Amino acid sequence: MNNFSHDRKPGDTLILARRDVVALLTIDDCITAVEDAFRHHAEGRTLGPGVLGVPATDGGFHIKAAGLRLDRTWFAVKCNGNFFRNAARFGMPNIQGLILLCDGDNGYPLAVIDSIEITILRTGAATAVAARRLARPDARVATLCGCGNQGRVQLRALARVLALQTVHAFDLDHPRAERYAAEMTAQLGLRVEAARDMSAAARASDVVITCTPARSFLLRREDVRPGTFVAAVGADSEDKQELDPALFAGSTVVVDSLDQCASFGDLHHALKSGLATREGVHAELAEVVAGRKPGRTSSEEITLFDSTGVALEDVAAAMMVYQRARERGAGTRLDFGH
Repeated sequence: MNNFSHDRKPGDTLILARRDVVALLTIDDCITAVEDAFRHHAEGRTLGPGVLGVPATDGGFHIKAAGLRLDRTWFAVKCNGNFFRNAARFGMPNIQGLILLCDGDNGYPLAVIDSIEITILRTGAATAVAARRLARPDARVATLCGCGNQGRVQLRALARVLALQTVHAFDLDHPRAERYAAEMTAQLGLRVEAARDMSAAARASDVVITCTPARSFLLRREDVRPGTFVAAVGADSEDKQELDPALFAGSTVVVDSLDQCASFGDLHHALKSGLATREGVHAELAEVVAGRKPGRTSSEEITLFDSTGVALEDVAAAMMVYQRARERGAGTRLDFGH
């Protein structure tokens, strides 16, 4: 991927809609970008990341910012509104927002990008990056809990790094799980089955992914067998929880960001209950990607990835989208008069 020189003054700001991002960024691209971003973070080549949460009626806003110091410095800030009654009330996405991508060396606003597709893809990509190092290589059966857009991307990303054969899809809305199963079977060529019993599905699985807005845990410690890889994706605020805090005791725990997970991830609830400590967390994902800490070390250990979504993932994906948009002449150009 070609980068743009420091002395280049773009003279305009790109406006990129969701359809532009869909055309410019694949899940494979995103896995590569996210993996590189975590490696750069371990090498000290990042700014931040930082996060701010602002509660609102029936939802809230998450503002995340970070930068990457490469041949030039890239900085991005994302503001997402998370309103989980939107679909039912207004026929709108539950999560929507914008990413502002800037030249980190002079502050120039390079692009304003719709955040929906990047948020969905980079979250699935982070799970794939973790699964490469934390799931058993012979993992063949997975359970996906939560059959929305994120559940689709999670499975697409997971199938890129594991040779899955069977997937159990669980959702509190069972017809939704049935639609998901039919769609993903056709798309991926896997045997995807709608499950009515979350516990039974998890006990039969090598991998369990939770991607829901749950407010109380739905995956119990006794439903996770030895050797399982668990990824908790949904908890990105203090009131959300997907995992039994007891799962953290005796598991090899890897987090995307220790500070974030301790503040509002599933780890937050385990710390509060006294069943985990910050010191007991095995590693941040960046340390594992860079080879500074091991990933899975035995076939019997339970590995757990707490994913709250870090801004490093957003800036890496936004950077790739922007570079491709410039190369292909995509998007709308707006001159702010700089």
